[in-house]
Amino acid sequence: MDQHLHLQYEVHRRAAGDPRGARRAVPLLIFRAGRTPGSGVRPSPMAARGGLQGVAMRIETHDAMILMEDVGKWYGDFHVLQDINLKISAGERIVVCGPSGSGKSTLIRCLNRLEHHQTGRIVVNGVELTDRIRQLSGPLSEIGMVFQGFNLFPHLTILENCTLAPLTVRKMKRKDAEAKAMAFLERVKIPDQASKYPGQLSGGQQQRAAIARALCMSPKVMLFDEPTSALDPEMVKEVLDTMVGLAQDGMTMIVVTHEMGFARQVADRVIFMDKGRIVEENNPQDFFENPANERSKLFLSQLLH
Repeated sequence: MDQHLHLQYEVHRRAAGDPRGARRAVPLLIFRAGRTPGSGVRPSPMAARGGLQGVAMRIETHDAMILMEDVGKWYGDFHVLQDINLKISAGERIVVCGPSGSGKSTLIRCLNRLEHHQTGRIVVNGVELTDRIRQLSGPLSEIGMVFQGFNLFPHLTILENCTLAPLTVRKMKRKDAEAKAMAFLERVKIPDQASKYPGQLSGGQQQRAAIARALCMSPKVMLFDEPTSALDPEMVKEVLDTMVGLAQDGMTMIVVTHEMGFARQVADRVIFMDKGRIVEENNPQDFFENPANERSKLFLSQLLH
């Protein structure tokens, strides 16, 4: 839920008769009840069954924590996600890689509704994310996200950044929220930074603070969008070590990254994307030693040599 507190508005697209239409800004967590008739968007299975507006109806996903079926998304005329099919079980660690502009970040941002998919369906922890569900704050609060640019509130201390969502969304008592925040700051090895402001921390410390902030909401899934790409090389290891610890604890993780050493060490599966499609999905050993797709081979040859 923390990502919704510091991103007050998100740009969405809609035009009558075309799901790839013009931009419009709407507040996050205020979702449309339905699309304009004739939009050409295939209704979700839940909508076809008459899902109730404002009710997060749980559906059977056969033990999948995350399920994406035939997901498509456009930015104007640009087809950024094409026929995405992905099933992720609880406790799995997935690394998503690929060239710039391949749709990696858009894919994970669709999982917490920072972006809206326009075709297909997405189910997270048994709840389908659709425009017919007005109140998604419950399901979305179970998804933590760590951004490339940290996105900490600059006018709040690190402790205040970590307690804001638990106090506002979970309605926790301040004493309990602060105790929980300090426990996670201890876990990411920066408890001594609790009273400082983000601008007083290094990039690696800010990213670890962002991880602690996400953990304060007790998420069931953690999304990482290139969490080390904005860091100096010497700061990368401290963030990756924190992420390795989460993986060892059994956290369900989807990580967009070019850190191939992390992928080899932690990932259960590697997803390679190109031009909005998943073109290869494999275990780390086979992906790195014997990639099945020619585009994957080219990507790895440029990245690892």
